[in-house]
Amino acid sequence: MFKRARIAAKSAGRRSTFARRILTALLAVGLLPAVAGSVAAGDPLLAYGARIVGDDARTRIVIDFDREPRFSVHYIANPERIVIDLPATAFGFPAKDLAARGLFKDIRYGKMDEESARIVLTTAGPVKLALAKVQADEAGKGHRLVLDAEMIDKQAFSELVKTQSWSDRASNDQAEAAQTTSAIPAPEKAAPGDFVIAVDAGHGGIDTGAIGVDTKTEEKQVTLAFAKALTERLNKEPGIKAFLTREDDEFLSLSQRVLIARQNHAGLFISLHADTLKQKDIRGATVYTISDKASDKLAADLAERENLSDQIAGKETVAEPPEVADILLDLTRRETQAFSISLAESVLNSFKDQVGTINNPHRHAGFRVLQAPDVPSILLELGFLSNADDEKLLLDETWRGKIVGLLTDAVKRYRAAVIANGG
Repeated sequence: MFKRARIAAKSAGRRSTFARRILTALLAVGLLPAVAGSVAAGDPLLAYGARIVGDDARTRIVIDFDREPRFSVHYIANPERIVIDLPATAFGFPAKDLAARGLFKDIRYGKMDEESARIVLTTAGPVKLALAKVQADEAGKGHRLVLDAEMIDKQAFSELVKTQSWSDRASNDQAEAAQTTSAIPAPEKAAPGDFVIAVDAGHGGIDTGAIGVDTKTEEKQVTLAFAKALTERLNKEPGIKAFLTREDDEFLSLSQRVLIARQNHAGLFISLHADTLKQKDIRGATVYTISDKASDKLAADLAERENLSDQIAGKETVAEPPEVADILLDLTRRETQAFSISLAESVLNSFKDQVGTINNPHRHAGFRVLQAPDVPSILLELGFLSNADDEKLLLDETWRGKIVGLLTDAVKRYRAAVIANGG
């Protein structure tokens, strides 16, 4: 059992070293007291066990940690969520141990950045934590976080949201699109005439994305592998400089991704995904561009799911005034949509007779991650993790190399066309 926990902990954070995996095993057999002092101060916490009990009136969650965790609790409305913020944490228990039940209809947990992690409890209705405390484990194996949730009425929940002391944090989340991001450096050695490309690995951190139908591989791992390979390949081309919006398993909000591309003066933004569908027989690649009206129901449903990324991570929903949204979409349409469509067509021309695509492979919808008003952008669905054949290809290194080569050819043709037209 603890072997599975060690594997999960490793994927949850690259700083989980060999010593940490040994610690996980020792925790499982009750030997923590003998080695607790050997945990380095900079190592993440280890959440090595979890359980959930209760019903739709009262539900308890218990999470076991190797040492005492600091935590804070926040409430968010629309939809109702409870957010528990933690220091850097490796989650080393099987996902089934914290499957949603009772008052919770969805439970997500994972890394936010190098210093923090988060648990997001999406509730079935207005809920508050009647108890939220850390207590020492009776067997001396560390500490446990105990969360007791109970039903309340809508008015009481609204008061919780209004009166909680983390309002400054919420304001910061809302204003993040206006802040300068220093976490992602400008492309190295980018010359004034270089064609700069932002390669965006979809999902990350607490937002795992889709899950593979057979191997249970997380979409965030697939997209990062493709993004790294594509960036490396593009940077071998003279006059092209590519960079990653995220370089590891880190959560980035949709607005942060757009901001990073714009701050680095990207001439293209390519967001990579590998989604899942209810219809498991559908397979193949798809290229999406932005539009205020979806081309079809599949595109509309996909955009709706992708646009929920911020909610999954416990971000406050910020509704823009309708006129602002209309202006943004209009600017995108007038100034960059033609270029985005040109790139999409170039990609599909590269894929023709080389890579399987779905019917009508160029589709469009209102993807928030494509809303940069001055950066031509596409969202590329590499395939569907809900299809067993697609999943095999998505995990195949040789196939990845083939896709990367075809995408590079598409970008080169697009760049040549832009230069030829005086761009």
